[in-house]
Amino acid sequence: MLKKLMLKPLLLATTLCCVGTTAIAADTLPDAQDVSRYATQLLQQQQIDSNGPGLAVLVARGDELLFKHAYGKANIELDVPLSPQHKFRIGSVTKQFAATALLKLIDEGKAALTDPLSKYLPDYPNAEAITLLQLLNHTSGVKSYTGIPGYMHNKIRYELSTAELIAEFKDLPVDFAPGAEFKYNNSGYVLLGAVIEAISGKSWHQYINDALLQPHKLSNIVYPGEQSIIAGMAGGYSLRPGQDVTQAALLSMTQPHAAGALVADADALWQWNRLLHSGKLLKADTYRQMITPTGAAAKNDSNYGFGIRSDTLRGMRELQHGGGINGFVSLLVYLPQPKLTVVMLRNSDGPGPDLSYLSRKIAAYASGNPYPEYPPVSLTEAQLRSVSGIYSKGEDSRTLEVRDGKLFSTRAGGRPFELIPQANDSFGFADSVTRLVILRDKNGNATGLNMFYDGEGKAELWQRSSDVTQKADIRLSQQQQLALVGDYASDQLQLKIFQNDAGDGLLVQVTGQPAFDLKAAGERKLYLTVVDATLEFAPATGRAAQVTLIQGAGRFVLTRQ
Repeated sequence: MLKKLMLKPLLLATTLCCVGTTAIAADTLPDAQDVSRYATQLLQQQQIDSNGPGLAVLVARGDELLFKHAYGKANIELDVPLSPQHKFRIGSVTKQFAATALLKLIDEGKAALTDPLSKYLPDYPNAEAITLLQLLNHTSGVKSYTGIPGYMHNKIRYELSTAELIAEFKDLPVDFAPGAEFKYNNSGYVLLGAVIEAISGKSWHQYINDALLQPHKLSNIVYPGEQSIIAGMAGGYSLRPGQDVTQAALLSMTQPHAAGALVADADALWQWNRLLHSGKLLKADTYRQMITPTGAAAKNDSNYGFGIRSDTLRGMRELQHGGGINGFVSLLVYLPQPKLTVVMLRNSDGPGPDLSYLSRKIAAYASGNPYPEYPPVSLTEAQLRSVSGIYSKGEDSRTLEVRDGKLFSTRAGGRPFELIPQANDSFGFADSVTRLVILRDKNGNATGLNMFYDGEGKAELWQRSSDVTQKADIRLSQQQQLALVGDYASDQLQLKIFQNDAGDGLLVQVTGQPAFDLKAAGERKLYLTVVDATLEFAPATGRAAQVTLIQGAGRFVLTRQ
């Protein structure tokens, strides 16, 4: 559910290519012993700290359990090992339940996808122009309350009713006209929860329980409320680079609402997948609409249905949704063709095992179509430098450059990722199925690269546009540093510029995120190395009054406070 603002070193996003459907013969599918052996080996490579927060994993094909295991601790303080039976906050996976609940009401004739929001919330601004479909697929343009500057650090702790939560964002400017674009947001699903309440006369979570869960004996998917004791609930923790493990930041569980408040264990999510995707919960046509992206939600790799993303994995359709909330990260995957479920549940937020990468590798193997392995090769620094440069695709760019004898790829506005040399001008990313292959002219000069986001198949072409320009790294005087030090804010974010302990350098810290070192390209121009971002200060002399953060295509002007 929860989203961070700028300067967070994001994990490599995997954008999937559209490829044809691959037929799977039942006699080629690996059995439970093979899947267990493969998953165990892959997960052991993650080196999950046995004394820290952990990860629970379940893999099943139809009604056959193939693998179930957990690593790490459910409670560090009491030294309780994590088990697959523990319950976790599932964050935005909740959206799938809320979407199904509303669609069930539609199946019963109590609502329609084309209904305007005003039919159920007449006092909501511009509600007559927003449809239920647009709330379901994130094309409503409503402002996401979790993106309000500072909201996630104080206001998120308040216990709020549905009406009080809606009041936090209802009067904010919209991001775009309803239906014009796709932008993932949590406010839309809070509004869906309110619609469910208006139609059913029950709280959104009570309706989900009564209409979807209890009839199918899914008692291990629950709404925790504020003070309920949940049997088997794992503790939630936060991981930060270079810091000790901490308790997860506080929040009121009233606030994730229908966008992210449910709690579940791995077995219950497996059974949910079996019910939802086998036609036990919705009419066939309604389910088809749920998993089929349309309009703006089908463009620019959004691929969002109703509470479900529709992607491809090794030529097979993949239906999935992830979640992130204070102390927890989750991922629920379903592959219709082999009827395969993968559940991954972490009891920590921040850096940790990449659930997308792990689930893709395991799902591909369990489906009888594993990703090929590309053994690493050694290249000289001269060979690495022969492929360095700036590569462009439209207005987007990616820089390949050598640092300390290693090749890194940095997408505009992103953080650098080390590339692992493979044979035949191919490079891989650590803990990712994504590969890139360098293209050369007849003289052997690099002219472009092909990105294979699913390891192989359809490629995305990036043309080499220029050489890498080395950034300056100058030393600022104390007077020059102090002229920039201070707190800056805009409607989008807040940040602080301050000196390091030695007083010989500057750092930047966005509210709620770690501090990062800054380097100076000029007296009023600083940049980061952990992420592709630049800070430009004004005016040109004297005490800085504002700073412009430039990160990828984004420009954010912040004023000194």
